[in-house]
Amino acid sequence: MVIKVFLASSSGSTAIKKKQQDVLGFLEALKVDYAPLDIACNEDNRMWMRENVPVEKKPTNGIPLPPQIFNEESYCGDYETFFDAKEDNAVYAFLGLPPPPGSKEAKEAYLLENGPVENGTIVNGTDDAEDEENLEAEEENIDDDTLKAPVKEEEAQEEAEDEEAKEEEELRQLEEEEAPEVRGGRRRSDRGSRAGRRG
Repeated sequence: MVIKVFLASSSGSTAIKKKQQDVLGFLEALKVDYAPLDIACNEDNRMWMRENVPVEKKPTNGIPLPPQIFNEESYCGDYETFFDAKEDNAVYAFLGLPPPPGSKEAKEAYLLENGPVENGTIVNGTDDAEDEENLEAEEENIDDDTLKAPVKEEEAQEEAEDEEAKEEEELRQLEEEEAPEVRGGRRRSDRGSRAGRRG
């Protein structure tokens, strides 16, 4: 299937040029094969585009402006409908193409067909035994580090508290050893130092 994008290479409208660039740039980013068909230089392309845009999609003057997008002979839409599909992550559906595996659009299409998925398991359409097996397998696969983290934090906090208590005890012992005995209101060390001065 070939996507045909009808363009005007010599359009005087900057809005049309920008829209054409947006469409082509996005198709290139998605690696979608397309054929740009110029309606400014090729009268056959212009006539084919005008004849194949559905009547309900034509503007009031009856002349559709580029870019107009087709999948082979099937009309996909104009810039506005392309932009809406882009915003809705539905460009492949808009173009009538299957989304590539792993794309967001492929996942959404899968969900529409098969129902919601939780942890790689289809929620709708499974029996209770399957759900239990999946839950058990999931519980076995829980990362041990997630369970060990709170334990490690508690151990670290206990160690810090133990270390603090040891430091307080050592400080108390040092104070007791350094504290001079007091007799008669004077410390022994004071008397000794005075006695040493007298003599």
